[in-house]
Amino acid sequence: MRQTLTILSVLTICVAFVFADDIFTEMSERVEVKQDSLISELLKDKSLGITRKEVFRQGWRVQVYSNNNGTVARQEADTMKLQMEEAFSPLPVYGIYDAPFWKVRIGNFLTEDEAKTFRDSLLVRFPVLQPETYIVRDQIVIIQ
Repeated sequence: MRQTLTILSVLTICVAFVFADDIFTEMSERVEVKQDSLISELLKDKSLGITRKEVFRQGWRVQVYSNNNGTVARQEADTMKLQMEEAFSPLPVYGIYDAPFWKVRIGNFLTEDEAKTFRDSLLVRFPVLQPETYIVRDQIVIIQ
């Protein structure tokens, strides 16, 4: 009887491993990678042997969202970020948490005039954003 229980236990464990392997195989077939387009560019450049240098300096961005309502702000900021990325690719869109505010900002503009020009084109496309859209000074990224 003891030997039968041991054999039955071993068989159960083997069957569990077989099913677990099938589950993990199915899960690995559904992997979806979401990344900023800049990462793809940098990886492509690296594979070609091209090196880029990031320079940080004061510049301008266009802020399209800011909210400190903890229950909805993060989700709304994520939704706004995705919407702006789709609408204004390849411009970088930043989701920022500056406690207690969630913010969404677009672009790396060297001058305030460039940011104003972009803001004006954004508001033509999304007039509903008028009350929340500002030009802000920010640390921007320049890739050389």
